[in-house]
Amino acid sequence: MSQEKRIPQHVAIIMDGNGRWAELHGLQRHEGHAAGIEPIRASLRAAIRYGIGYLTFYAFSTENWGRPAQEVDALMELFCQCVIHETPELQRQGIRLRTIGDNTRFSEKVRSHLARAEEQTAAGDRLTFILALNYSSRDEITRATRQIAARAAAGALDPERIDEATLSAALDTAEYPDPDLVIRTSGEKRLSNFLLWQASYAELYFPQVLWPDFSEEEFDRAIAEYDRRDRRFGLVK
Repeated sequence: MSQEKRIPQHVAIIMDGNGRWAELHGLQRHEGHAAGIEPIRASLRAAIRYGIGYLTFYAFSTENWGRPAQEVDALMELFCQCVIHETPELQRQGIRLRTIGDNTRFSEKVRSHLARAEEQTAAGDRLTFILALNYSSRDEITRATRQIAARAAAGALDPERIDEATLSAALDTAEYPDPDLVIRTSGEKRLSNFLLWQASYAELYFPQVLWPDFSEEEFDRAIAEYDRRDRRFGLVK
């Protein structure tokens, strides 16, 4: 009898290659970002098909503010338009939208659109769709450490009782399981400050395909690769 296929509970994706894809097709960089919306839809469809519970996308890092202002402005407008247009479909599919990262740097327009989408999709129970926005792992850990230090200074936490669970509970991802699989497209083999704490035991997969060309079939290949991995978590089997 064939062994049942192993499916990750949480998949995290670094969407890399929009700019290179645009250049290859003679387009502007913002057009590459716009082309990256369909692969998100494809990944959501595939995740639901597999029964995956959590799907996280690295959408905008803290370092991305260093990009040309025109590109950043185009990304902000793209976020808003996507949230407006995609929310009804997320509701229909039973997908709950959540965000991680420090949203204080975003405009009131962006924050209000995101908050409204989170509220309108809150009842979704098939898949939690997480956008990492103005996110970097070092920033997240720094903010968490600051919060823990404040609790200790106020006498609400014994420093001797601080452990891994204490830090995990202070992270943006406290309510979600750690990712089992991290995918980075475009062939680059690095995590780029993404979920460094949470991905400690994640399987890493680096397909050559640029993000706008990432299809449901590419997602299937990632799951097949995950199924082939021998996950020992430091143990001998």
